[in-house]
Amino acid sequence: MKKVVLAGGTGFIGEYFKSKFKELGYEVHIISRQKQHISWKDKLSVKDALEDAELLINLAGKSVNCRYNEANKNEIMNSRIRTTKILGEAIQACTNPPATWMNSSTATIYRHAEDRPMTEETGEIGSGFSVNVATNWEKTFFSFDLPKTRQIALRIAIVLGKDGGVMTPYRNLVKFGLGGIQGTGNQKFSWIHIDDLFQIVLFLKDNEELSGVFNCSSPHPVSNHELMRELRKTMKVPFGLPSPKWMLEIGSLFIKTETELVLKSRWVLPERLEREGYTFTFKTLDKTLQDILK
Repeated sequence: MKKVVLAGGTGFIGEYFKSKFKELGYEVHIISRQKQHISWKDKLSVKDALEDAELLINLAGKSVNCRYNEANKNEIMNSRIRTTKILGEAIQACTNPPATWMNSSTATIYRHAEDRPMTEETGEIGSGFSVNVATNWEKTFFSFDLPKTRQIALRIAIVLGKDGGVMTPYRNLVKFGLGGIQGTGNQKFSWIHIDDLFQIVLFLKDNEELSGVFNCSSPHPVSNHELMRELRKTMKVPFGLPSPKWMLEIGSLFIKTETELVLKSRWVLPERLEREGYTFTFKTLDKTLQDILK
């Protein structure tokens, strides 16, 4: 039976991937801090899970949806570095290691961009805490020399799907009349439908000559203004009050998050994927929201 290992596979993306892989006839193994799964601390069981696996996907890491105090910042960074190191060392210990290892990264690795889009070749790496997390994560991932295992870093944009992720807070904002622009409204919102993310994983798995870094984002990012307008339109809510930056700063304190998550302009294009022949099912935001919110 074909085997796939999902590391950190109990979240929004992991649950979706698990059900999709099972539909395709895969045996799915999950490494997690949750008791019913393989423990990160049990390194022998981690290695045994990876033996003969067709694919390893690492989604592990503390959520960035929190206040960036020192304790949280350390855990955001360390949870990504630690788990990536455990997996790399386990692969090195395998007799028959996974053919492909895909590691999460993030489209936030690029700078705040309102002037031009960022691609894998021409994108400029940004600065600040979130970028440091992303660059250290990728550096750790690519530091392993794994002659039998192909390595791919997935620079994932904001994932949109039915059962979680950012859609829940956005839906609530619109529902309660707060679905206007956030900040200036000019910041770009790069996104991807969760099903396209899964199909990209299959595409990269099957195209064995591909490795390295891939932007996983829709080819049609939108501005925050367009995002909120499309949400209101899909949800049939006629108006939405805007949220200036000062209001977001106060609100983020109450809900224990950071304004960067909505104010950073992520303008990312999937140049490599399109060049290699991947065709998006959900190219535009209106089609995506109609699917998710129906």
